[in-house]
Amino acid sequence: MTPSTAYRWLLDHYKETAYLQSSESVLSWDMRTFIPAKGFAHRAEQLATITRLVHLRRTDPQIGDMLDAVETSAWLEDPASTEAVNIREWRRDFDRNSKIPEQLMVRIARVSAEAESCWQTARGRNDWAAFKPYLEQIIALKREQASLLEPAEELYDALLDEYEPGETARGLEPIFAQLRDSLPALLDQVRNSSKRPDAGILNRDYPPGRQERLARDVVGRLGYDFAAGRLDVSAHPFTVGIGPGDVRITVRYNPGYFGSGFFAALHEAGHALYEQGLPVEHWGTPRGQAASLGIHESQSRLWENFVGRSRSFWQCFYPLTVEQFPHLKNVDLDSFTFAVNEVKPGLIRTEADEVTYNLHILLRFELELELLRGDLEVEALPAVWNEKMQSYLGIVPEDYASGVMQDIHWAAGAIGYFPTYTLGNLYAAQLFAQAGRALPSLESGISRGDFAPLLEWLANNVHQEGCRHQPRDLLKKVTGEELKPDCLIHYLQQKYGDLYGF
Repeated sequence: MTPSTAYRWLLDHYKETAYLQSSESVLSWDMRTFIPAKGFAHRAEQLATITRLVHLRRTDPQIGDMLDAVETSAWLEDPASTEAVNIREWRRDFDRNSKIPEQLMVRIARVSAEAESCWQTARGRNDWAAFKPYLEQIIALKREQASLLEPAEELYDALLDEYEPGETARGLEPIFAQLRDSLPALLDQVRNSSKRPDAGILNRDYPPGRQERLARDVVGRLGYDFAAGRLDVSAHPFTVGIGPGDVRITVRYNPGYFGSGFFAALHEAGHALYEQGLPVEHWGTPRGQAASLGIHESQSRLWENFVGRSRSFWQCFYPLTVEQFPHLKNVDLDSFTFAVNEVKPGLIRTEADEVTYNLHILLRFELELELLRGDLEVEALPAVWNEKMQSYLGIVPEDYASGVMQDIHWAAGAIGYFPTYTLGNLYAAQLFAQAGRALPSLESGISRGDFAPLLEWLANNVHQEGCRHQPRDLLKKVTGEELKPDCLIHYLQQKYGDLYGF
């Protein structure tokens, strides 16, 4: 068989698989938004069935034969070519999945769907006892999965690699340690400042309908194509790229607090802009996929924080915000901007400020490592969670819902996912700094609501690249620099030094 014939077979096979996965995405989106309460059990079986079919296709022995045929071709002489990228990622995917039995993948899918259903109700009732057995099953299943993948060092590395290719716990620890050393010192400077924002500005009456109108207006101005997407409500905000022309986002609105819904909309819009910017002609192949979850998170954090919490951004959008919420007429622009940038240790990760956010991720990273190593049992998780919250942020949750049960990720089986949030912040800082160098009028453009130059720069340098490069290599290609915490730390020190006067 010629390499060209084998490559065409692989293209067709993986595109058909991608259509199955796309159907799974629709079912998952519906399960988190509009499914009837009695539909969860049937949905779990639907998802398990599709998972089984996808796994069978991803472990088809013919893939190995076809890969053997194409891996001798001249395509691999240029590692950045479309063919070489696809072949590289197909091999990685085939080798990973071939190590996992079909029965285990189906069990993980079924238990995760059941756990998500339980989490959605148990969290509202603060019922840790109901959720704990599901989490115990998930941890056991993910440890089994990781052991079969045979990582060189940590079991955790096998799960982390699924979301952030090439990354390891050992590679993260020195970077996270630098943040652990720097962020508390910055937090102390904020605490010692005599300047304080009027946080009550955000804790007023913000009717969800008006919040949604504003969110739709703003994310549309950023460049999100509503003809190719939706904005809905769910228990936990998320973005799903179902396929070309269909990228959906969800948020949740708090009628007594402005920040959670609005900034969730910006965050998810950042994810969606990345998905809408991927090369459509390569859909269904690795070349048309995002580089990693960390790079994906860099896009959401860039739009949410580096753009959305800047004074320039609010110069444009504050008048529209006042129109929706007239009680803000007595609040000036600088006071509002200070309020949306308040630094205050809190219990909820998704509502954390930029200074404390990464401490929430460090906590979860350390707990996941301990769970995978067998050094921590699920039974003891709430107590250890509270101890770390006290140590890092000086606060302790009063209940499970605002503590160990606040995130959907563990219920969904996404162990190894959390570090990508901090990686996203690190990538975003370096990418945004580079965008500023490439676009001298970036800040003035933001103040006018002209986001096209920034979106075009991101599309050309990040989105259209797909997964041509591994995450750290992509960052270096775009910025000329290795991944380093210094850029994020400098940004935070400068921004909050200006706000808090130190």
